[in-house]
Amino acid sequence: MAKRRPQDQAREDTYGQMTGAIGVLAVAFGVLAAIKDKLGLSWLATVLLTVGALVALGFLGWRVRTGVQRLWARRTQPAAEGATLNQEVPTAVANGADVAVQTHPELTAALTTAGAIGRDEAIRADEAVITPVQGVGCFYDFLMPKGRTYMDVEKRLGNVAGVFGVTRLHTKLERSRHNERRVQLLVLDRPPFTRPFPEPTRQDISAFGGVPFGHDVVGELAGVPTFDKASLLVGGMTQTGKTTLINGLITCLLIAYGDFDLYLLDGKLCGLTKFEKIAVRYEASDDPAVMEAMVDELNDRVERRYTRIQDAIRNRKPAPKFRPVFFIVDEAADFFAHDGTTAGKEQAQRVAEKTRSLVAKALESGISTVLLTQRPAQNAIPVTVRDQFLYRMCLYVASEGTAKVALGDTYFETVAPINPALLDSNIKGQGVLFVHGVSTLIRGFDFDDEFIWEVVDEVYARQQKVLEQAPVSPLKQAIDLMQGKGLDFMPTADLAPALGITETDPADRGKKLSRLLGVPAAKGAKGVRGYHLADLTAALMSGS
Repeated sequence: MAKRRPQDQAREDTYGQMTGAIGVLAVAFGVLAAIKDKLGLSWLATVLLTVGALVALGFLGWRVRTGVQRLWARRTQPAAEGATLNQEVPTAVANGADVAVQTHPELTAALTTAGAIGRDEAIRADEAVITPVQGVGCFYDFLMPKGRTYMDVEKRLGNVAGVFGVTRLHTKLERSRHNERRVQLLVLDRPPFTRPFPEPTRQDISAFGGVPFGHDVVGELAGVPTFDKASLLVGGMTQTGKTTLINGLITCLLIAYGDFDLYLLDGKLCGLTKFEKIAVRYEASDDPAVMEAMVDELNDRVERRYTRIQDAIRNRKPAPKFRPVFFIVDEAADFFAHDGTTAGKEQAQRVAEKTRSLVAKALESGISTVLLTQRPAQNAIPVTVRDQFLYRMCLYVASEGTAKVALGDTYFETVAPINPALLDSNIKGQGVLFVHGVSTLIRGFDFDDEFIWEVVDEVYARQQKVLEQAPVSPLKQAIDLMQGKGLDFMPTADLAPALGITETDPADRGKKLSRLLGVPAAKGAKGVRGYHLADLTAALMSGS
């Protein structure tokens, strides 16, 4: 049989369709003619009446079909308890049958627009709770779709904030300890810290799991879990509240840690004076030579402590417990600067290298460093020093590039960063605390002077009690001798005979005295070698 050509087939299909259309028209005309004859209407009235009747019948059929579907859905899938503004959307198959679940339109739309979830994903209404927080904002507690985690929101927190019509500063994200899909998001309804929070009590500070730095955006205490094996770098422009912040931090350290050795280098000359009486060494100076001398002293303590650790390991004994030491420097950038001369440049290089060594090596021996600078420029604090800090904090700065100096060059590539350049410079003491890869917006404490003095006086009283009750030893005898004479420094030549050392050779006399006291000699005025009362006191109290 000859195969039919496509053109012939198409021609026959066209003829068939035309014939069918003529038949339909003929039938429709016949029906209309019958209705016209039956009702005695004109042709126009007959056509309009027929079309209207067909439309009414179609609408009635649609209503009946929709009603049956809704009745069936109510019987098979009850409405989610507590859900609001819900839509019914067929989703995954449960027990072999399609189940209609209710989505949360607001959260689904917000997260989809922000790119935290895909357009084919949704937030279930029965897995979301929205709670208004009086005078604060709105708290969103929900589960991400399966296959997603809280990190999908954290990575796009700035976009999420924008969808809600606020900034990144207005948001606080928390994760659950029990479910990676759970997201707890607070969205503030006003800029952070526009209302001050009450300062914490001693009990609040003691109960905090670590060392608090300040309040977070909802008034809860925020800080670091510990300063053990960690140091802190704080940057920010002038008059942003750095000194007030560090005064509050030292006060919290005194309450949280109890007893420790405090070395203070006050580059602002009067910013840390409140703590002078309890410091092992307090210097109000902006001279790099003073910085170098203090770093040398601390590096000597590091070496002695590591010697004790090595001896314990060799003798198979437990590692020794050291008294914590904090070295705090205000206006640190001044001590890394130079005057342009060859000697000045060499000194700046020495200070930088010695400080780097201190920050890098001292942590294992319990010595922590805190540097503050009001000039967080690229060359203010050497990169080799900045890179050693585990904890970072940045108060208001003028640009993103300046913020990187304090927070790290890769800070804005981390998860959910906060740009310090967006902070309100009129609100003193607020900044971004960056700890273990997490950014937190906080405002430092501004304690009353009376509260700080009370804490300082209590620490001083404890220190004096320890000195009074210390057993008799050459170190205790040297301290009593210098206190009795009202001396802060005593040359080796005068102290050695008082302790029974009679060697005439200065080198032998100095070595024997140093071994007897367990403290290395230092330089006093005009380069005379001897011992500072503060150094001897620190050695007696700490045992190292």
